Amino acid sequence: MADYLIRATAADAQVRAFAVTSRDLVEEARSRHDLSPVVTAALGRLMTGACLMGSMLKGEKDVLTLQISGDGPAGGMTVTADSQGNVKGYAKNPQAMMPPNAQGKLDVGGVVGKGYLSVIKDMGMKDPYASQVELQTGEIADDLTYYFAASEQVPSCVALGILMERDNTVKQAGGFIIQLMPFAQEEVIRKLEENVSGLKPVTTLLEEGNTPEQILSLLLGGMGLEITEKTPVRFLCGCSKERVEKVLYSLKKEELQEMIAEGKDVELHCHFCNTDYAFTVEELKKMV
Repeated sequence: MADYLIRATAADAQVRAFAVTSRDLVEEARSRHDLSPVVTAALGRLMTGACLMGSMLKGEKDVLTLQISGDGPAGGMTVTADSQGNVKGYAKNPQAMMPPNAQGKLDVGGVVGKGYLSVIKDMGMKDPYASQVELQTGEIADDLTYYFAASEQVPSCVALGILMERDNTVKQAGGFIIQLMPFAQEEVIRKLEENVSGLKPVTTLLEEGNTPEQILSLLLGGMGLEITEKTPVRFLCGCSKERVEKVLYSLKKEELQEMIAEGKDVELHCHFCNTDYAFTVEELKKMV
């Protein structure tokens, strides 16, 4: 199943919902950054969450950034997403390891540690919207649920999951966000709580062959579920040698001349896609 995201409403727009399957997206990140299994799970959840939240943006050029600053071995993570389904991200310590948790599963909370989640929305205004909340568990989904409640005052249910193969590639990845509108009636809230409490984990549902549409049907079936949009999602950095070159052009002439005097090629690194761009001494001379 190719990665895609759906938007939906239910109960006469009293509920809005988003669901995504993101296996290829997370596997691309794992491969590019050579992530350990537990960091794959952590960064994969954050990227999947960013993908869902990015679809809430209204403008085509709007960009969402999620940053986790934790004291765990992963050393923090940064992810960006837009409204078109393009996502990129990295972890400071991509190969960090952590013993399994008490349930014998990948200890995402442990590898993230205690710290803060920052949400930054660049919507083309003078200053971006920024909010920061304390991490609740480090498991990502819980922390995003808390962010929606504390910073946006929107009751939300966030579920994210990554399932790994024995060879440490990504087997399943996906998630959903369900949100209640301010005018949601008590009967709708009660029905939704019942459906959520009885739902299997996201990765189990995906492993059973359920699509994002079917997952939302399990959550919102009988509530007038209406799919409003379907968008492909992918790992996309958008960097290039030409764009990276602008960083060198922004330097002072004296700084470029110092690089030339050293007689060595200059290499710039993109953290998001783990790509290196080399510039020869001759290229630096042309810039001067």
